[in-house]
Amino acid sequence: MTAIAQLEENRTVEGVYAVAKKERLRTRNGAAYLALELVDPSGRISARVWNDVELLDARFSEGDAVRVLGRVERFRDRLQLEVRTLEPAQDVDPASMAPAMRRDADELEGFLEFLVAEISHEGLRSAVLKVLDKETIASMRSLPATVEGHHSYAGGLLEHTVGVATLCRETSQLHQRLRADLLLAAALLHDVGRTLELGPGPVFRPTDEGRLLGHVHLGLRLIEERAAMLDAGVRAEVLHAVACHHDVRAARTAEAAVLYHANQLDAVAATRPVHD
Repeated sequence: MTAIAQLEENRTVEGVYAVAKKERLRTRNGAAYLALELVDPSGRISARVWNDVELLDARFSEGDAVRVLGRVERFRDRLQLEVRTLEPAQDVDPASMAPAMRRDADELEGFLEFLVAEISHEGLRSAVLKVLDKETIASMRSLPATVEGHHSYAGGLLEHTVGVATLCRETSQLHQRLRADLLLAAALLHDVGRTLELGPGPVFRPTDEGRLLGHVHLGLRLIEERAAMLDAGVRAEVLHAVACHHDVRAARTAEAAVLYHANQLDAVAATRPVHD
């Protein structure tokens, strides 16, 4: 079986992958075809089913694990798999086939615990611990930070959270005028709404609330529910920073603006191409 990361142009391959996306489309001539995105822990690749569309379409759904025989081609400078035949892989858990991060999840969770412990304000530290309970951290280990953007793989949410919080911690040490505990707490919680917005892999399909409300709103609600014991003024500061982490123009505090830029920096560092 060939992993997606090992696929090479002009090779016939057989592998077991999960179907992250499935669309039934038509060519300019009106012929039906299937446009797929196949994934495994090593990566993702676009795929097309041109022949036997009716037969193969009935065999699987989006989110299933499938056993594929096909040929790798190049289309618009990217590899693409032309599927010859396909059948369900009944003995494979589709969630286990989601693209995975390359860093060690236990190590990242250890970094997360270290960062929480760095918050000296007892109320803020207790609030963060209540929000980031065991169930929430388990979700962070299995979900992406975004579905199609930065850190778009299982565990990407945990990796991105640690990255943003680390950047904020270092920035507060360089600029001691910043309220370090407030900034670090907001950074650790800024994307917690993703745990309510997204369903399990390999599709990471939005939940009903996630589709309608989005991760920022869901995160604010979760913080309000679990951090009710926090001083109202301090809680408002955290909520404001989280609410603004995608909109620097709305930021009314230095900490909210720094969180916005740390979030952007971690996303850019993870996605922009680098030259050897």
